[in-house]
Amino acid sequence: MQIMVDHFYENGVGVESKVGFAMTSSEEMVMDRLRKMKDLGTSVFVVHSSEVTATRLFPCAERLGMMGEGFAWILTAKSMSSSFHGKEAMEGVVGFKTYIPMSRELQNFTLRLRTSLGNGDGFRLSVSGVWAHDVAWALARSAEMVNASSTLLEAITECRFKGLSGDFQVKDKMFLSDKFEIVNLLESGERRIGFWNGNGSFSSRRHFNKLEAIIWPGGSAQTPGGRVLGESKRRKLRVLVTSSNRFPRLMKVETDSATNVTTAEGFCIEVFRAATEPFNYDLEFIPWRNGSNYDNLAIALSTQKDKYDAAVGDITITANRSKYVDFTMPFTEMGLGTVAPKETNMWVFFHPLTRDLWITSAAFFVLTGFIVWLIERPKNKDFQGSWSKQIGIIFWFGFSTLVYAHREKLQHNLSRFVVTVWVFAVLILTASYTATLTSMMTVQQIRFNSNEDSVGHLSGSLIAKMALTSPRFRPTNTKGLNTSIEYAQAMLNNTVSFIVDELPYLKVLLVEHPGKFLMVKAQCNTNGFGFMFQKGHELVPLVSREILNLIRTSDKLIDMEKRWFENQLPYTADDTLNPITLFRFRGLFMITGVSFAFALLVLLILWLRDTWEDLMSSVNIFLSQRLVHFRILFARTIHPNPLPDAAIGDNAVQMAQRNNR
Repeated sequence: MQIMVDHFYENGVGVESKVGFAMTSSEEMVMDRLRKMKDLGTSVFVVHSSEVTATRLFPCAERLGMMGEGFAWILTAKSMSSSFHGKEAMEGVVGFKTYIPMSRELQNFTLRLRTSLGNGDGFRLSVSGVWAHDVAWALARSAEMVNASSTLLEAITECRFKGLSGDFQVKDKMFLSDKFEIVNLLESGERRIGFWNGNGSFSSRRHFNKLEAIIWPGGSAQTPGGRVLGESKRRKLRVLVTSSNRFPRLMKVETDSATNVTTAEGFCIEVFRAATEPFNYDLEFIPWRNGSNYDNLAIALSTQKDKYDAAVGDITITANRSKYVDFTMPFTEMGLGTVAPKETNMWVFFHPLTRDLWITSAAFFVLTGFIVWLIERPKNKDFQGSWSKQIGIIFWFGFSTLVYAHREKLQHNLSRFVVTVWVFAVLILTASYTATLTSMMTVQQIRFNSNEDSVGHLSGSLIAKMALTSPRFRPTNTKGLNTSIEYAQAMLNNTVSFIVDELPYLKVLLVEHPGKFLMVKAQCNTNGFGFMFQKGHELVPLVSREILNLIRTSDKLIDMEKRWFENQLPYTADDTLNPITLFRFRGLFMITGVSFAFALLVLLILWLRDTWEDLMSSVNIFLSQRLVHFRILFARTIHPNPLPDAAIGDNAVQMAQRNNR
């Protein structure tokens, strides 16, 4: 049905209303819906229904006086597929019937079928029977033509031949007819008034692009006066508008106490006017004064169809509300955002790195200076001198690598290796620090500390409450606020640390308080704002299409946003502003630590190589002295009267000298 309505609009034919009937629809229901269409002033009707539904429809229309002069009824080919009972109520109706010309092949086939069935001269092959014959013939031909590179369905689609119904053709799995017969239903029977051809032209037996005269309901030959799209009588659209006025830039509703006339303005209203302007409606605004629970608004719109047609405002599209109403496509950005005050802390340059990373980095600066000093001190005069000077060199050289300002000339390849590895690590650290600090200076870092921070949100907003109960937030302290002024005051006096809400509300906050706050755009986890209509309302797809045109094919919506939300600040992703942790750079420090350990091990091996002989001599002396002392202790234990200490000492020295020789 919607495809048919869209086609009408594309060709300049306005559709006042769509009404659906079920097989089980009672006569009272049919009468009620027909009466509503009559009250709208509708005079031309297109019927696309089954025979059972149509046999109930036309008697009801006749009792309502809708089968008289001034009315027109047009039946599609589906409705004319078989003959109706009660044709006396259908006089003046025009219908389309699939046209199958009587050919010699059709006559011969019908004759053979009559003979085989034994039904005599009264048998007549229906349109469905003719199509069934052609489809069966096409199936047989396609089965012979199908190959490994194509399917049977593709072969049927490409099949072309002259069948009983004419030229056989299938497109999009539908059987196509080249021509339709237009008939006028009269008391005397069906009267052919012309043909509708596959190329969109009309013809009769005598004229091309012209039909025979039609006898319309009431016996009139004058064509009923339908209305041209765009020149029709303006209809009234009863619109519920959210009237809390918490965010006037989005929605501001006022009611004149003297005239009781309600006016509305704001971004939502301007978009709605632009989307409904092509359809020639007068808008009657009715304020919704039952709070900010828009689930109740959806229920009221659904249950009070005699009062309201649509609802406009800061209404988020949700699954629960869609049970009661139809939404247009969203006309705002989809998602939640977070706003926080701009950073004013003078120690902001410490924020890019966590405390443990600062401490670890400082320790490695000192360690680098110590290892280089240890390697260079024996031969490099720059690393020699008093102990205070050498300690200063250790700290100076280590931290000077941060800005590559060390002036000391390194003489040992091992120290050059240590410095090269550490300079590589410093390069990565400084580049990461610079990038993070730049982000923090342009867009405020917002730390979502769910255990300490207070979070503000729009009071009564189900969307914001659902977001705050998600694993990402779960704050222990939340505060409901009502206006953008309350948002600003709460953040400036530190009542709340940041605000979480839908993007349209946060845009209003930013434009009304420029330069004070910054926004981090969150994940797209809401459906945005949409307009609500009663279920099945014909304006839903039309308004959605107009919104799409406003977004994609023109600059109107962009101009509206600039007018209502000018001076917006840029967005950024909140996951790019987290401080750099030690855990993220554990691999870098691991490589640096292993390199330092390797350098110390090589230094130890070189030192052992150079001092091996002296070291072994010292060890031998030490061991000899320990042995002598052990013998003395042993002798004193065995002999009660030990030798004098002087003699013992002399003997020990002589023994050590003999051992050295």
